[in-house]
Amino acid sequence: QVHLVESGGGLVQAGGSLRLSCAASGRTFSSYGMGWFRQAPGKERESSAAISGSGGSTIYADSVKGRFTISRDNAKNTVYLQMNSLTPEDTAIYYCAAALAAWGIDSNVYDFWGQGTQVTVSS
Repeated sequence: QVHLVESGGGLVQAGGSLRLSCAASGRTFSSYGMGWFRQAPGKERESSAAISGSGGSTIYADSVKGRFTISRDNAKNTVYLQMNSLTPEDTAIYYCAAALAAWGIDSNVYDFWGQGTQVTVSS
């Protein structure tokens, strides 16, 4: 069982930046692939970024490529999402997720989910 807690969301103006954090419980954090997903009001959940257990591989959705950076610190059991050049279209609840057997942008591979953190970008 992995417990995930997101933080770092908030209100930011367009063009601004935020860094989200996701703290995970457990002693085998490096065994889990991690992903960030988001869900805007009235829309389906979509992937933003994912990172392998070692942190050596990452993948991004086209909508955030070049603006968002996913990283992890396995010593701190934490995964981050640095978000730059934010636009109102990035407004959503952002969720982190953990996958034991795989990783990637497919939400179906993830076993555990956090409660989410709200990101609101004003124009």
